[in-house]
Amino acid sequence: MPLTGTREMFARAYKEGYAVGAFNVNNMEIIQGIMAAAAEERAPLILQVSAGARKYAGQAYIRKLIEAALIEDDLPVALHLDHGQDFEICKSCIDGGFSSVMIDGSHLSFEENIALTKRVVEYAHDKGVDVEAELGRLAGVEDDVSSEHSIYTDPDQAVEFVQRTGCDSLAIAIGTSHGAYKFAGEAKLDFDRLEKITNMLPNFPIVLHGSSSVPQEFVKMANEFGGEIGSASGVPEELLRKAATFGVCKINIDTDIRLAMTAVIRKYLAENPTHFDPRQYLKPAREAVKNMVQHKIKNVLGCSNKI
Repeated sequence: MPLTGTREMFARAYKEGYAVGAFNVNNMEIIQGIMAAAAEERAPLILQVSAGARKYAGQAYIRKLIEAALIEDDLPVALHLDHGQDFEICKSCIDGGFSSVMIDGSHLSFEENIALTKRVVEYAHDKGVDVEAELGRLAGVEDDVSSEHSIYTDPDQAVEFVQRTGCDSLAIAIGTSHGAYKFAGEAKLDFDRLEKITNMLPNFPIVLHGSSSVPQEFVKMANEFGGEIGSASGVPEELLRKAATFGVCKINIDTDIRLAMTAVIRKYLAENPTHFDPRQYLKPAREAVKNMVQHKIKNVLGCSNKI
């Protein structure tokens, strides 16, 4: 099955009150685990590639791995660039066969962000590729994206931004953050702000970045077998499920996959000190990815049986 865009995915998600999972991929095992989960759940997927993943695995390698995955499983899958930092990166991915790209101009002024996003939109739409943009800024660190402070999205600016750029979806800041250390105290999302943006942009897909929940069983497992992850905490899953009923059509999940893989590998190597074949520890790691993603699809995103 060929890659699909996100427009039709999001139209149905918005109408039926669920979100599509956007899972970051870095290697074969992660892709296989995600695909296996979605195949069992009959769920649409967005596989997204960050700048760090492009440096680590190479854009062509990841593209071909996903092509192979689509031969195995007949699923609607979008291949998405996560946090494209400039026009050139977006152009490279568009020309390289991605079906969706994100241009992240959130570090720029409002007018500069509009100009950059509009340029990407014009190039992408000419090639049949969808564009996600970002307005507002998330705190935290993920690959090459980092910010010490959050800047929540202004609803009035969001409307103007969408109208002037023609972007297909918009990532907003309402309290989520990148990485494993999201909240020092009680986790809160600004649902009043989200509802206002949704009401002002009816039927327009909203995106939440930094939406891993950091399951504490994997934090505990990693630490038990030599890790030093500390007081990591994420976005409670019930808040993410609620967000999907407020026009959020795409929820990004990366840290939870990293955490599950690393914890399982640490445990396996500690319990099997004589093993050195990567296939031995990557097999349970792949299964951990599958189980994590399947749980998210069924219980958080609500997108099981949506194809």
